[in-house]
Amino acid sequence: MCTLKVKLPQKEYSIIIEREILGSIGRKIKKIYRNKKIAIITDSNVEELYGKSIMNSLNEEGFETKIIVIEPGEESKSLDTASNIYKELLDFEITRGDMIIAFGGGVVGDLAGFVASTLLRGIPFIQIPSTLLAQIDSSVGGKVAVNLPEGKNLIGSFYHPEVVFIDPELLKTLDKRFLYDGMAEVIKYGCIRDKRLFDKLMKFKDEEELFSNMEEIIQSCCAIKRDIVERDEKDTGERMLLNFGHTIGHAIEKHFGYKKYTHGEAVAIGMYNITKKSEEIGITDKGTVKHIEEIITKYSLPYIMPETNRDEIIKAIGIDKKNKGDSLNIVLLHRIGESFIKKINRKDVDKYII
Repeated sequence: MCTLKVKLPQKEYSIIIEREILGSIGRKIKKIYRNKKIAIITDSNVEELYGKSIMNSLNEEGFETKIIVIEPGEESKSLDTASNIYKELLDFEITRGDMIIAFGGGVVGDLAGFVASTLLRGIPFIQIPSTLLAQIDSSVGGKVAVNLPEGKNLIGSFYHPEVVFIDPELLKTLDKRFLYDGMAEVIKYGCIRDKRLFDKLMKFKDEEELFSNMEEIIQSCCAIKRDIVERDEKDTGERMLLNFGHTIGHAIEKHFGYKKYTHGEAVAIGMYNITKKSEEIGITDKGTVKHIEEIITKYSLPYIMPETNRDEIIKAIGIDKKNKGDSLNIVLLHRIGESFIKKINRKDVDKYII
């Protein structure tokens, strides 16, 4: 078991990493929550695997529960889905003194957090991430949002959970594609801040060795994100480093309607291609992109830029919520483990990005 503390000016909360924590989740929550009513927001895949387990654990502690199930996938991260959840929560007669649990991957966490942040001007919520990507990245840091047809996460807020419960055992039922989807974000952390983590990932012999080290991997990634978020909660400076590979990645996701590539797959393509460009123009140490290609390939992720409508990709990059005025903020590497933010003019997209 490991506990990390997130300390922000307006809020403190814990990230608790513990194998098989789901079985005792009712007792854990009872220590921090005194009311009775809890709404669980999850998707149909997670509900089928773990719905009874979490409900039994909560009901054994006397909680009054309601489970709200959405369809899995990025298409559910919408205002329409949020509106349906609002109705179900209000039918449950939820109040600002009650609790919401986001139980699922990144889509569920972002959507449920957005609903919690906006309904009744804010209802406390807990994150129980079920995918690797959510456990090491999206459940920590307080970013909650829904998508618009124009792009990802364009409507959202900063709203932190009361606690994050991470159970690495949940990853054993994860489809292999989505396990490696999360590994793209693990690789990202190694690239931007932790060469030791990057090198360790390269040395694992097989999936069994990867899983035996999973708690340490999750802890390393969460600690990096925690440290960055504590220094830059609202994403105006250092926190942008966490977007390495995402400028291209989000544009690819949108271009293919969020259907052809997972988030991690798109980010892997983004990390490789932006580093290829920065190495070609002498910003990044020679050989860096080769290391990225090797680790991306090791974890069954794509790296070749797909055939796309170039103008649409550039337009999608321009709409990205992190861009301001005539400039774009992009994340580049000096070398593995050392990253920096570079502000470029929009007209220089060709030079640095695609």
